[in-house]
Amino acid sequence: SACLVGSEMCIRDRSAMVMPPICRERVMPYAAPLADMRLALATIAGLTGEAAELAGPVLEEAARFAESELDPLNQPADRSGGSVLENGVVRTPKGFREAYRAYVDAGWMGLASDPEHGGQGLPLALAAPVIEMWNSACMGWALCPLLNHGALALLEAHGSDEQKRLYLRKLVSGEWTGTMNLTEPQAGSDLGALRSRAVPARDERWGEHYRISGQKIFITYGDHDLTDNIVHMVLARAPDAPPGSRGISLFLVPKFLPDGDGRPGQRNDIRTLRLEEKLGIHASPTCVLSYGEEDGAIGWRIGDENRGLECMFTMMNSERLLVAVQGVAIAERAYQQAREYARTRVQGRPLGAPPDKAGLPIAYHPDVRRMLLSMRAGTEAARGLVYCAAVAIDAARLNPNDERAQRRADLLIPVVKGWCTDLAVEIASTGIQVHGGMGYVEETGVAQYLRDARILPIYEGTNGIQANDLVGRKLGRDRGEAARELIAEMRETASALKPSPVTERLAAGIDTLEHATEYLVQTGAPLAAAGSSPYLALFGTVAGGWMLARQVLAAKDDEGAAVKRAVARFYAEHYLTRAPAYLPAIKAGATVTEFDPDWL
Repeated sequence: SACLVGSEMCIRDRSAMVMPPICRERVMPYAAPLADMRLALATIAGLTGEAAELAGPVLEEAARFAESELDPLNQPADRSGGSVLENGVVRTPKGFREAYRAYVDAGWMGLASDPEHGGQGLPLALAAPVIEMWNSACMGWALCPLLNHGALALLEAHGSDEQKRLYLRKLVSGEWTGTMNLTEPQAGSDLGALRSRAVPARDERWGEHYRISGQKIFITYGDHDLTDNIVHMVLARAPDAPPGSRGISLFLVPKFLPDGDGRPGQRNDIRTLRLEEKLGIHASPTCVLSYGEEDGAIGWRIGDENRGLECMFTMMNSERLLVAVQGVAIAERAYQQAREYARTRVQGRPLGAPPDKAGLPIAYHPDVRRMLLSMRAGTEAARGLVYCAAVAIDAARLNPNDERAQRRADLLIPVVKGWCTDLAVEIASTGIQVHGGMGYVEETGVAQYLRDARILPIYEGTNGIQANDLVGRKLGRDRGEAARELIAEMRETASALKPSPVTERLAAGIDTLEHATEYLVQTGAPLAAAGSSPYLALFGTVAGGWMLARQVLAAKDDEGAAVKRAVARFYAEHYLTRAPAYLPAIKAGATVTEFDPDWL
């Protein structure tokens, strides 16, 4: 018998379904979008000095590593089932250890770290496109170094001199890796409910330390075979700690306790109970860890007692930016594969095409072209916004006393984490749609991007939490001043544009964002929280348009500039037109708060 899958004819017999060759094509190889990255960096980052000189070679070598070393690992690792736990040992997929060793040997881990600890001291704005390439090529692998970025940033900011001496250089080099251990079965977003214990102890071998006990879940790369040691950043409660989040402290707990020379020595009291079976990122081992099943895992406090969340948020904010980078990375990968498929797949005669043009690929069909443009425009806008946030973080780090720079970074973190990751899911889904039925079968590899992207709006604080943070903390603490400063810069860009649909739509979006911001600043907490998610979507949409407008102004008058203007126009007419529509939902919080939860 015959059946139709999408637009493909399949033949079914008793044992197998035989499909046309289109189903058997391998996943399109990844190609780093260096031209787009360079333009975004030049327009938004404004790199100077050594960073500007090194940007070209760094991006080119990163592209080579991503394309030749990481990309070939991606689909095989996903389809093989990923990492496995065997006899208490976590083993990563074939090729991961060799790729990680090459990564460490090339010095990639310390790209944006302090030279004092073995890093190269380059801006985070330059590291962002490099990290994007790793995650486009193989997100399951790239999660390991991504988590390490946050761990070493935390230790740089809050670690003691002894902790830095023993651990920081190892983390910066990538010789060891770090993790963050927050979540427990009963304590997800509400970290105040965590129960892990940390009991003070002292002995001749380890001096003053703590014995940690408890269970942590959803620990990305909580155990693996890529390095000789893993350094866990663990939240737990000391005895007599006050209840809730005010009683949480932070502890450094290594898998292997360093010996006198700083080498991995005695195994700590930490055990991997299982690996989670997940929708996506199969290659990445997501662990359930048990601490202190015997005498208690040995750890040392980072920072002051009961101030652990403050320290951990150094790591969280770093990770939230990098999760936004992952969103851009998956969106780019999904776009590339959809574009190549649409350029080669022939189905029917496009509307408006002459009768003798029946062999044109589906990219000529208006709706397919619309989908591809939506993927490209959204990805380029998100990339620009991520680089903008990285620039703000760089400025705050270089000038710790610059409150304006810190306000800008703090404001943009929830926006990029929320908007870029929601957009990544939308773009990955659109990539499947471009493929039709072929996108829905695993053989083409397109479904993996949607499965991998779906975690991004969830981890490092769900996007609902990001929206609440944006409205409740970032707008609330300065009464919208940082947002007003950003809106003023957006208006400067809009005024520099020549009259066009881009100018008109961007100006209307900025007006809507300003109106919504002033409304929320004056609105009570419950009503503001009910409108916070559409506000974050509005903020990201308008700020993304601002990024594309800046690139239009900076592009040279050539074919590349014409393409950028066309992409920006599409964004203006298909994304920025959504901006005014967000306002009613932002102001309709009462519709939510007055609805009885028992009616749900």
